[in-house]
Amino acid sequence: MASGTIDPSRTTLPSLTDGPHRKRLGVVALIATFGGLLFGYDTGVINGALRPMAAELGLNPFTEGVVTSSLIFAAAIGAMFCGRLADGWGRRKTIILLAVLFFVGTVFVVAAPGLTVLVIGRILLGLAVGGASTVVPVFLAEMAPYEIRGSLAGRNELMIVVGQLAAFVVNAIIGNTLGHLDGVWRIMFAICALPAIALFFGMLRVPESPRWLMEKGREAEALAVLRSVRSEDRAVAEMRDLERIAAEEAGETRLGWRAIFSNRNLLKILLIGVGVGIAQQLTGINSIMYFGQTVLVESGFDERAALVANIAPGVIAVIGAVIALAMMDRFDRRKTFITGLALTTSSHLLIGLASMALPVGHPLRPWVILFLVVLFVGSMQTFLNVAVWVYLSEIFPLHMRGFGMGFSVFMLWVTNGFLSLYFLSLVDAVGITGTFYLFAAVGLVALLFVWRFVPETRGRTLEELEEDVTTGAIYLLEK
Repeated sequence: MASGTIDPSRTTLPSLTDGPHRKRLGVVALIATFGGLLFGYDTGVINGALRPMAAELGLNPFTEGVVTSSLIFAAAIGAMFCGRLADGWGRRKTIILLAVLFFVGTVFVVAAPGLTVLVIGRILLGLAVGGASTVVPVFLAEMAPYEIRGSLAGRNELMIVVGQLAAFVVNAIIGNTLGHLDGVWRIMFAICALPAIALFFGMLRVPESPRWLMEKGREAEALAVLRSVRSEDRAVAEMRDLERIAAEEAGETRLGWRAIFSNRNLLKILLIGVGVGIAQQLTGINSIMYFGQTVLVESGFDERAALVANIAPGVIAVIGAVIALAMMDRFDRRKTFITGLALTTSSHLLIGLASMALPVGHPLRPWVILFLVVLFVGSMQTFLNVAVWVYLSEIFPLHMRGFGMGFSVFMLWVTNGFLSLYFLSLVDAVGITGTFYLFAAVGLVALLFVWRFVPETRGRTLEELEEDVTTGAIYLLEK
């Protein structure tokens, strides 16, 4: 069977239909993706808040790195812990807990009198960000029909970049109008409380994942949820698939992490998930999103102009995410990854060449580098960011989905954390030229990894993917 095609002998579900159930599914997805919006805002706001924060609290370069990376390393822990928590406690309840963490973390940061309380607040926000990065995509993937799973689960990434763009715009407006006030950075962070409140109250009205309910033996509740977001015949047909998988697994021992690591097929898919997540981070995308203002200052903009220019990558990220959602259910994941890595690696090379050809002080240098950074972010968002989060939400069997997603995202965040901790030092040591040449070299390795090891997932239900991964058949399908 060719990759990405639907095998009619296996996929016999009734076609999707429009109606109130389809609108209900859209509302559920919108509410859940407020977790992505918070993810984006909390990771992006530091881009413009760091300089006034450092000035008020007397931070040095090391403590600036601590403040920035504390959220990211905490996100790694949150991703792992919340993945396991969502398996046992439920996707919905875990997201409600994350909303509380987002709000409490925001209060700590806004009220912080000094470094210690500030870092505690950033850690709480990091736990929430990491949890949202794991649980929300899984929840969306499990709620979605397989035909639109890519575009529905991918909405979370769209909300992430909308959140980052909102942070950049808020930073630019507040920084250029209220920048003379003490504590202006606190206003930038305080805005985060609003979507946290919306997520909390919204999730109280959202149903649990039917696949999680089925795994816990709550068949009647699972069918009721399916009937609320599917047509009647489709809900019943999907329920039969869930019952079949449950019956096949009834006699199996539930797998802990030791069993996963000792099973060749499950270990392989786990390593692929980890590899895809790390490859995404090693493009350097979040270094641009966190330190874009610094990169633009290094290229030749003054600080206030860089704050405004930094909105451009945020805008292109949102445009790219919209395009990605339109493509997600039409193009294979592997082809999307390969295209994205080829474009981002080329962008890195061009940035390195431009910084060599246009020395510091050249009037065209800042504008050319800004254009190439926008090209990089657009390529990344269109072909990689959305696709990676969708891919991680769908490749793992149900009995290890929380752990597999959590561990993969844990490694993704650890990679992100080390890049964030050392990125500015790297730019200081080897300049923009060396930094982006290094990203290009890593991009080539990632491209080879995807071409050689990453299997296709588009066009198959989660239950079919579970069978293929468990038996190893997914690695035998034509790539």
